[in-house]
Amino acid sequence: MEIFGYTFRRPELLENALTTPSFRMTTPGAADNQRLEFLGDAVLGLLAADSLYREFASSQEGELTERRTRMVSTAALCAAARRLGLATLLRRNKGAAPVRGDEHFLADAMEAILGAAWLDGGLEAAKKIFAAYALGEHSLDGAWGANPKGELQKAALRFRPGCRPQYSLLSVEGSAHAPLHKVRVEIAGFGWADATAHSRHEAECAAAANLLKELANSID
Repeated sequence: MEIFGYTFRRPELLENALTTPSFRMTTPGAADNQRLEFLGDAVLGLLAADSLYREFASSQEGELTERRTRMVSTAALCAAARRLGLATLLRRNKGAAPVRGDEHFLADAMEAILGAAWLDGGLEAAKKIFAAYALGEHSLDGAWGANPKGELQKAALRFRPGCRPQYSLLSVEGSAHAPLHKVRVEIAGFGWADATAHSRHEAECAAAANLLKELANSID
């Protein structure tokens, strides 16, 4: 059973990785992909860190951390899932609504597939899947550099003197081992932007990047 250029020796692992929690609504007793997601999240972090460490030889820890945050973000994984056509491969409950393309279960499945590849063929298998994801471009996102929160604060002060971005946690959903934090950042008198990620810090960075784009567009 092949996916993204890698052939599984144990196809049941891939089937498990493609089984969303909603599948159990119409198929009681089916095993979903949350355990594999837990493993895949760690594998993703390792491979992203290794890739960035090698590519950005002069970057220090802070910049590498910010780049990894963008590289493994829910938004980056969902973008890769759309490009690879993952939605058509997932096992979901019967009658499920069409996939929008930005839903967190896409990112969860991308991590689960990495976890399954790790169990099936170890590091080299996981590297092959990771390469197919092509997440590297997301580490370069943002002309504002590796600190979107800091850059947003600077932009806000220029745009509206004395005004600072305000961050608020809108919700925490998902499983206990991989919660999804939805955050909003707002600049009074201008607007706001939301983002969802596995950590609050990651979500705040992504929301700041989104609002920076809005600011750039308003200036253009």
